[in-house]
Amino acid sequence: MSGTNSPEAVKKLLENMQSDLRALSLECKKKFPPVKEAAESGIIKVKTIAARNTEILAALKENSSEVVQPFLMGCGTKEPKITQLCLAAIQRLMSHEVVSETAAGNIINMLWQLMENSLEELKLLQTVLVLLTTNTVVHDEALSKAIVLCFRLHFTKDNITNNTAAATVRQVVTVVFERMVAEDERHRDVVEPVLVQGNSNRRSVSTLKPCAKDAYMLFQDLCQLVNADAPYWLVGMTEMTRTFGLELLESVLNDFPQVFLQHQEFSFLLKERVCPLVIKLFSPNIKFRQGSSTSSSPAPVEKPYFPICMRLLRVVSVLIKQFYSLLVTECEIFLSLLVKFLDGDKPQWLRAVAVESIHRLCVQPQLLRSFCQSYDMKQHSTKVFRDIVNALGSFIQSLFLVPPTGNPATTNQAGSNNSGGPVSAPANSGMLGIGGGVTLLPAFEYRGTWIPILTVTVQGSAKATYLEMLDKVEPPTIPEGYAMSVAFHCLLDLVRGITSMIEGELGEVETECQTTTTEAVSSPAQSSEQQELQSTSDQMDKAIVSRAVWEEMVNACWCGLLAALSLLLDASTDEAATENILKAELTMAALCGRLGLVTSRDAFITAICKGSLPPHYALTVLNTTTAATLSNKSYSIQGQSVMMISPSSESHQQVVAVGQPLAVQPQGTVMLTSKNIQCMRTLLNLAHCHGAVLGTSWQLVLATLQHLVWILGLKPSSGGALKPGRAVEGPSTVLTTAVMTDLPVISNILSRLFESSQYLDDVSLHHLINALCSLSLEAMDMAYGNNKEPSLFAVAKLLETGLVNMHRIEILWRPLTGHLLEVCQHPNSRMREWGAEALTSLIKAGLTFNHDPPLSQNQRLQLLLLNPLKEMSSVNHPDIRLKQLECVLQILQSQGDSLGPGWPLVLGVMGAIRNDQGESLIRTAFQCLQLVVTDFLPTMPCTCLQIVVDVAGSFGLHNQELNISLTSIGLLWNISDYFFQRGETIEKELNNEEAAQQKQAEEKGVVLNRPFHPAPPFDCLWLCLYAKLGELCVDPRPAVRKSAGQTLFSTIGAHGTLLQPSTWHTVIWKVLFHLLDRVRESSTTADKEKIESGGGNILIHHSRDTAEKQWAETWVLTLAGVARIFNTRRYLLQPLGDFSRAWDVLLDHIQSAALSKNNEVSLAALKSFQEILQIVTPVRDSDKPETPPAVNVPVPVLLGSISGPGLNRPFVRTDSIGERLGRYSSSEPPVVTDELEDLNLWWAAWNTWYRVGSESTKPPITFDKLTFIPSQPFLTALIQIFPALYQHIKTGFNMDDLQKLGVILHSAVSVPISSDASPFILPSYTEAVLTSLQEAVLTALDVLQKAICIGPENMQIMYPAIFDQLLAFVEFSCKPPQYGQLETKHIANAKYNQIQLFAPAEWVALNYVPFAERSLEVVVDLYQKTACHKAVVNEKVLQNIIKTLRVPLSLKYSCPSESTWKLAVSSLLKVLSIGLPVARQHASSGKFDSMWPELANTFEDFLFTKSIPPDNLSIQEFQRNESIDVEVVQLISTEILPYANFIPKEFVGQIMTMLNKGSIHSQSSSFTEFTGAVTKFY
Repeated sequence: MSGTNSPEAVKKLLENMQSDLRALSLECKKKFPPVKEAAESGIIKVKTIAARNTEILAALKENSSEVVQPFLMGCGTKEPKITQLCLAAIQRLMSHEVVSETAAGNIINMLWQLMENSLEELKLLQTVLVLLTTNTVVHDEALSKAIVLCFRLHFTKDNITNNTAAATVRQVVTVVFERMVAEDERHRDVVEPVLVQGNSNRRSVSTLKPCAKDAYMLFQDLCQLVNADAPYWLVGMTEMTRTFGLELLESVLNDFPQVFLQHQEFSFLLKERVCPLVIKLFSPNIKFRQGSSTSSSPAPVEKPYFPICMRLLRVVSVLIKQFYSLLVTECEIFLSLLVKFLDGDKPQWLRAVAVESIHRLCVQPQLLRSFCQSYDMKQHSTKVFRDIVNALGSFIQSLFLVPPTGNPATTNQAGSNNSGGPVSAPANSGMLGIGGGVTLLPAFEYRGTWIPILTVTVQGSAKATYLEMLDKVEPPTIPEGYAMSVAFHCLLDLVRGITSMIEGELGEVETECQTTTTEAVSSPAQSSEQQELQSTSDQMDKAIVSRAVWEEMVNACWCGLLAALSLLLDASTDEAATENILKAELTMAALCGRLGLVTSRDAFITAICKGSLPPHYALTVLNTTTAATLSNKSYSIQGQSVMMISPSSESHQQVVAVGQPLAVQPQGTVMLTSKNIQCMRTLLNLAHCHGAVLGTSWQLVLATLQHLVWILGLKPSSGGALKPGRAVEGPSTVLTTAVMTDLPVISNILSRLFESSQYLDDVSLHHLINALCSLSLEAMDMAYGNNKEPSLFAVAKLLETGLVNMHRIEILWRPLTGHLLEVCQHPNSRMREWGAEALTSLIKAGLTFNHDPPLSQNQRLQLLLLNPLKEMSSVNHPDIRLKQLECVLQILQSQGDSLGPGWPLVLGVMGAIRNDQGESLIRTAFQCLQLVVTDFLPTMPCTCLQIVVDVAGSFGLHNQELNISLTSIGLLWNISDYFFQRGETIEKELNNEEAAQQKQAEEKGVVLNRPFHPAPPFDCLWLCLYAKLGELCVDPRPAVRKSAGQTLFSTIGAHGTLLQPSTWHTVIWKVLFHLLDRVRESSTTADKEKIESGGGNILIHHSRDTAEKQWAETWVLTLAGVARIFNTRRYLLQPLGDFSRAWDVLLDHIQSAALSKNNEVSLAALKSFQEILQIVTPVRDSDKPETPPAVNVPVPVLLGSISGPGLNRPFVRTDSIGERLGRYSSSEPPVVTDELEDLNLWWAAWNTWYRVGSESTKPPITFDKLTFIPSQPFLTALIQIFPALYQHIKTGFNMDDLQKLGVILHSAVSVPISSDASPFILPSYTEAVLTSLQEAVLTALDVLQKAICIGPENMQIMYPAIFDQLLAFVEFSCKPPQYGQLETKHIANAKYNQIQLFAPAEWVALNYVPFAERSLEVVVDLYQKTACHKAVVNEKVLQNIIKTLRVPLSLKYSCPSESTWKLAVSSLLKVLSIGLPVARQHASSGKFDSMWPELANTFEDFLFTKSIPPDNLSIQEFQRNESIDVEVVQLISTEILPYANFIPKEFVGQIMTMLNKGSIHSQSSSFTEFTGAVTKFY
């Protein structure tokens, strides 16, 4: 307005007006003077107004009637030029709004006249338009007159005028309503009087404001005109068309809905006039049936008329869109009509425009929602929403089943598109020839019906084609496929709209609920809290209502949608169309899932699944679920029957893959088309994006995917991802290049699908896991009883799912691993291999995952993760166990430091390997154990150390592989070393643990139970170690026994000081003696069969070629070890209460070993005997460097014997560390006296010695080649023990004991040796040397006599017994002793050279001469010292000596050795020189009476010997021998004859006689030394 109000504009207006008036006066000068005058007075008037008024425009308006008058008069001239000038001038005035109401009225009347005269029609229309649009002064009658004027000009003969008038009418109608809207805006804040209800008088519009009233009257008359009734207000109308009327109604309704919604009077018009009118006009369409004969009906049925019908549908669309809330009932009728118009018996064009109308509704989800609320959810109402969807479905089906009639395809050639409709194609071809190439048109094809898909609209907008054809009078030809394409878009838009609307609202409700609940919880003030809660409950109510509507919407439409979409999916030959259909099915499935509508959700998913698989593919899952309820061909929806059409197999799809069906007995091959692959991708997409709402239908989805994966030949690879692999059997999978490039993508999506399971909530995740488990169970069932390639899809995906859900692994761990453990038990190797692969991968991943809180603080979780590893031990398949152990190995390498409480489980796995499980398993398990012992002992809880010991021990007992057993013994040594080094820490930790367990046990009221209770826990650990080694010491394999024995004793030796004194009791009784018992038992029962070889090509030395000999070695080792411990640890053992009992048991073992019929054992037993008596001093710590005992020695190839002397090797003690620990400093052993204090112990030793001696030397009753005769080293060792033993028992040693000793010494010396051993033991015959045994015997007697010598009086009665013993030995010089009944050869006769190996041994008597002679020397010596002793005198020792010497003397030259008689003579002389004085002294007592005759006989036997000197005796020798005789005679002369009066006379007589005889002899011829001697003497 500012443009027309500015001073410049006003000035211009005045100038223009004046020039207009001047022009008018000029034109009218001649013909029309009155007009000229009026114009001139007008000029003056204008000037006057301009001069007098400041507000010039207002003044002009006031006087507008006068100002306008000249122009009106000008128009009245009907002169075209003048009229045009006047109309232009009037328009200028109007545009400056300087026309009053009166003036306006005058102008309109003048225009009417011009109209009636058909003058300047276009200019008239222009003027009316300017008048009505620039201001609002025209009302009521004037307005109606102006409008009628326009209407009348619309119906002239001139086309241009008609069209201009039509446009003007439209504009004018709009202007009328715009004025009303503006008026309402101005009065918006004014409170209006309440309307009188029930105002039925349609003319009573008194309550309306002026503009509203005009609008009301106009609209009312439009209705009247369309209905062909007379108008009330638009007076003067001459004609009117219905089509134009409907268009005007539609534009008003469409452009000004608020007018009708805000004003009751207008609403009333809508209800009372518009709706009935529409319904009435629709009737020809409703009644019409195509192809029905008119003759039968009484009245001819009016044919539907396209222009009206189409406009009515447009009106209906607007009514429904804008005024649905006002016209609920009427809309129900309209919608029902729309649905009816889709029927097959309606004309094609009607169906097409009806579909377009429905499409307009389908893009308005909120409207659809209202339908559902108003109709479908009301009890007795038509289910309108459902009917619409079902009608679309039926419509689509009808297009396939009934080819369109009355619309021959030949009529529309491709490209003849003059109507602006889409291009159509000839129905028969389906192809468009373009430049010689052939392109396939997108189309649907079903059972021979081919329907092209046309591009009808942009997605989401309902751009209609035929509803816009306002210029057509005749019904257009509808191109083929148009209706189908629109219906198809209806479905897609419907789905898209509903789902996006509901999902949006769902999202809002969920967020609102969350925010309000959180606010409600956190709000502080009581009152506000209540308000919050109130609003929360309101929202909840709202949400409940909304949810009901959503559910109803879905329930109403899903059946129809699914039926139609399934059919279209099956018929589609176009990838884009297929994609859209699948997308619709997917969004519906997801929506149903979100709303929890299981049946419908599963139905949509089933449809996608079926689409993915080849036609008629037998997949039970799909046929048993909700699909069954749908697939019984048809189901009725409120009387409307919708056919479910099963997929047709003859679809024209490109085959992209051929593969094997997944079945127990695969029948031939199946083909996958590109559409199948497309469906599969949709299925993947569904699962990927909407997994959270799939719930139980995961079963369907995964089953389908499994089958597809199988047909495509995808196989699992590491981590569970599927990769293209070759099929193993059957006609191999054939894949086109198209699908080959797709496979990696599909595989990738598959993996991503399971990766996205990390975003599922817990419940959904459980659904997924359950589905996978049941799939896997099916696969397992199929794989039973055949070795075909199983389907590993489920197992692989369980693994993938587990791996990505590590952050909440607890919730799915049990079902997941429980199932995989079942898979591990499966007989099909490939299946169980994957089960194990999945399980071990999960366990490893679980342990390495960065949990929160970390595993180190969440022991429960760690044990949970490791538990399945332990459970795998119950599987018997070796391949699974190998996987299990490899897993353990990897866990140790990566996680070993942080296993903590998981150690018992891990160690348990290693320990669970049994002996019969094959070498490779044992080897792998052992590798794990080695790793544990070398690297992880310090990191594990001390309570697990005992398990490590047990496991290491169990490997020692495995007999599959000797090296493993030996190495495991080495590990036990390393373990013991570790215990020793970390003793204090381990002990502390174990004690704390023990205390805690004790407390728990007390709380529960149970007794704490552990091995070796009540020893302290650390000691128990040692005892377990010892017990394990003890078991290994009796292993059937000698090498293991040897190694274990050495280790056991080294360990006890090296680390025993750490034990509590009380624990030693257990060591002795439970470990050592128990071991000795078992070894003794095994040795005595061992097989004597010869063993040819030690397995493989190991040769066996003859000293080890029977089991008995091999056990002998073990016995030796064990006994030596125990004895050594008794010796070196005596200071620890003696304080124990039952040391003497232990001593007895040990002696018993020594005795039984010593008496065993094995030289090696018996000799070793004596060595041990010597050691415990400390005859062999133990090596002291200080003397030796600390070297650990050699344990881990590899077994030599030749298992050689331990030779006798080798047994005496010193055992190194390395326990100085232990002693330094000073635990036993209080009872540190005294340095000097390591002896046994207790006499009883020594006497026990003596008794043992005696039993061994008497048993071993007792000659056997019968002899054969196998008779056992003790060896010389054994006997020597036995006798060598006595001197030391005697030192301790001498105080109580009596005659009985001496007697016993004598028997043993005698028997021992009497034992012969075998001829094959004699060269090693005996000197050559010429050397007069004693054997070591003989020396030992003499030493023993020497010790005794020395002891007697310095001993008390009462001991000296033993002298005679010693003399007896020695004299017995002297006799051996002439008469070697007999050993029982054994025949012995003299040493000279033994056949050294003919000894054959293994021939029966010949026994050889020793050369006893040197022994006898040495004994004789001892006798002489001893006698010289003891001649005067009472006992010696009383017991006639002298007589015995003489008696014994008489034998060699009488034999003289016949003695085995010449030296013997010479020694005998010299000894006799020495003895007599001492003895005779004593005899004389005691002459009176008669104690020597019997001696003298013996002496005389001896002299006689010697001097007059019967033996003849040897021939080769030289003169010198002879003379020497003669001088000996002279000495004897001299003795007689000096020692006997002078004392004749002290000597019995008989004796003297005998001597004299002998001497005489000698002298007589000397005269005779026989010349002897003696006679020579006598002669010399005299």
